Amino acid sequence: MVIRTIAGLVFALLSFANLPARAQDRVLLLLDWIPTGEHAAYFSGVARGAWRENGIELSLARGYGSGDTVAKVAAGVAPFGVADISAVLAARARQNAPVRSIMQVYSHSPHSMFVLRSSGITSFQQLDGKRIAITPGNSHRLYFPEVARRVGINPERIQWVNTDASAMAALMITKRVEAAPFFAIHHYYQNKAARRAGEEIVVLPFVETGFAIYATTLMTTDEVIQRNPDLVRRFLRGAASAMTWANENQEQACRLHVQRNPEVELDDCQGSLRSTMSYVFNDHQRQTGLGRQAPDRMNFTWQQVASSLELAPGWNYSQAIDLSFLP
Repeated sequence: MVIRTIAGLVFALLSFANLPARAQDRVLLLLDWIPTGEHAAYFSGVARGAWRENGIELSLARGYGSGDTVAKVAAGVAPFGVADISAVLAARARQNAPVRSIMQVYSHSPHSMFVLRSSGITSFQQLDGKRIAITPGNSHRLYFPEVARRVGINPERIQWVNTDASAMAALMITKRVEAAPFFAIHHYYQNKAARRAGEEIVVLPFVETGFAIYATTLMTTDEVIQRNPDLVRRFLRGAASAMTWANENQEQACRLHVQRNPEVELDDCQGSLRSTMSYVFNDHQRQTGLGRQAPDRMNFTWQQVASSLELAPGWNYSQAIDLSFLP
């Protein structure tokens, strides 16, 4: 009897071992822009299997701006996307797009003004009456009136110089404008270009004026949440794992990122990732938890988005947010 029992157990174990492994869910994540070092956590996470160990075979595709990513996710092109939360809120408020923020990536916005050290400008007050390069629809210009109000200058006195995105830094470095708006995470490689011209870029972050709004988020659709909530949970477990590892192993993360994106220089990746992680892991994140939001900052974020995009300030923005699937 004992021999038969043991034989039965061995047969059962061998039979289980020969069963095919559980199929991985094939999932596409749309980024918000080209794969700079800002996105190294996603690419290194895929390379290390952060999503695979959660039953997901994740693919990544470059984006063409947050608005485009939100529109494509809403249309079902991909189940998940990386986008600024302002684009998610605006799409839901304006067109009732079925999109939701499911994980807050940046706890505050990287919106900044870049100036040259040689200009002598060290504060936002000194931008009064100056020339600032800008691209059409740039969110920096939309948010600048609130920054100006906070520092006590008249935003109407700014001389906005319309240009292409690729020309903004060049206009500043050649001193045809006094400032140009960029996310602070792009300082490292922009400053490399400035140094080749014998200049140095200084960053004036919007957040230093108290303008603390949420920015980059992970998002999905109502349909994905309703039809496959387990997929959402597993996707976010993979995302949290990928970001935590990339923060703790930044050089290795960038090496994996550059393997997938050889057009990105290793030092540029490290400079961008180092800055990026400061927006993900910080005092605010330690107080709220990774991926979560504080009600007061979220309310302020919506008020600024509503004001800048001329949306109804009383709209219930919570219908565009669902953080209940976070690890």
